Amino acid sequence: MAFTRTVHALGAMALTSALILIAAPDASADQTRRDQWALDTLQAESAWKISKGNGVKVAVIDDGVNAEHQDLKGNVLGGKDFWDSDNDPSPAPGDDHGTAMASLIAAHGHGAGSSDGVIGLAPEAKILPIRWDMEGEAGFADEIRYAVDNGASIINISVSNHQDLPADREAVSYALSHDVLIVVAAGNEGVNSIDFPAKYPGVLTVGGVDDDGVIWTKSNSGPEVLLTAPATRIVSASSPGNKLRLGTGTSDSAALVSGAAALLRSKFPDLTAGQIVNRLVKTAVLPASVKGLSLPDEKYGYGTIRPLAALTDDIPAGSKYGLLKVSEAETPSVAASTGTSDADSAAEKEKADQKQMFFFAVLGVIALVVVGLIVLLIVKLSRRNKNKNGGSGGPAAYPQYGQQPFPPQQNPYQQPAQPQQNPYQQQPTPPQSQWPPQS
Repeated sequence: MAFTRTVHALGAMALTSALILIAAPDASADQTRRDQWALDTLQAESAWKISKGNGVKVAVIDDGVNAEHQDLKGNVLGGKDFWDSDNDPSPAPGDDHGTAMASLIAAHGHGAGSSDGVIGLAPEAKILPIRWDMEGEAGFADEIRYAVDNGASIINISVSNHQDLPADREAVSYALSHDVLIVVAAGNEGVNSIDFPAKYPGVLTVGGVDDDGVIWTKSNSGPEVLLTAPATRIVSASSPGNKLRLGTGTSDSAALVSGAAALLRSKFPDLTAGQIVNRLVKTAVLPASVKGLSLPDEKYGYGTIRPLAALTDDIPAGSKYGLLKVSEAETPSVAASTGTSDADSAAEKEKADQKQMFFFAVLGVIALVVVGLIVLLIVKLSRRNKNKNGGSGGPAAYPQYGQQPFPPQQNPYQQPAQPQQNPYQQQPTPPQSQWPPQS
């Protein structure tokens, strides 16, 4: 059974992560931090002066998390194992992918001043570990809903499958309807194709770049890609024990974007998931070698994240869903349940009432005009009939049926009558006629 599970795990993980080597557990602290080049590139030290992700819960749907790792201990909450159907989401022997992702998001290091070991991009965020059930249809629906219902505001999914499952699509919509951001890896096959759940509307799909900011050759591409982040030679925590890991893949890119989102959700708690994405997108950057691309590009999306700029730049909040690709046809429950806030709903109702009142007022005016015209027409016709019948001097004498009409009496003093114009005669109808430079 263990062998079968491992095959499933490797088959899924191969899409989103490539393990390069396991580093020695006694590697020097200085060396470990130097090897975390992505933190320097993302200006983490400066970003931490503004936000460290405090108060944010990030769900990691993966192969389990080693909560006892010295660089994660205390930042991993109780979670759920959907594989074994229990409350222990620890990884099985040989599985360290989920531990690595959790550490890139919220590892705090260890030792004096936390200067040793691995540190994540949001070291004060908390991890909600969820062990994915990779058997059967290998969907994510139950795991996503559990994360939402247990307070996660960000969900990291650095695994994927080839199946478009209606339950998964509905679960993604459910998360967005509860203002939960789902961050998903684009995949590691180097093809112009995106798997699920990264393909679903409403998720933030992340590609990978190397240390020059150029797209990693194995990063999958497609119109679903919105952002990129470092993907190569990424140092992270491993399992079991306190081992370290050096990996390459868009899994790591997605985890770093989840960490950046945690910094923003802590700093800007009133922004929606889409508005958090908006700040990341508006501050993303492209390498000089590809400047001038039409954005979003299928490889780079809008560019590589810059957490510090996203925290500090003056950026309008934008719309509720920002650049998340949500459509009512594909995610009807989102439109139905959260298309507007309470305030928006009240405003929309007031506008609708005003439009209705205006409609009835116009209808009333039209009705009055029509009634007035009818009355005027009746009066005119009545006067004309009186003129034809001799005015008001009595009833006109009409000939009996079969008799000849009475000859008209001539008045020698009467002027010839001018032909009356018909004021109601119909007149002839007229003819119808690039993004901010890297700082």
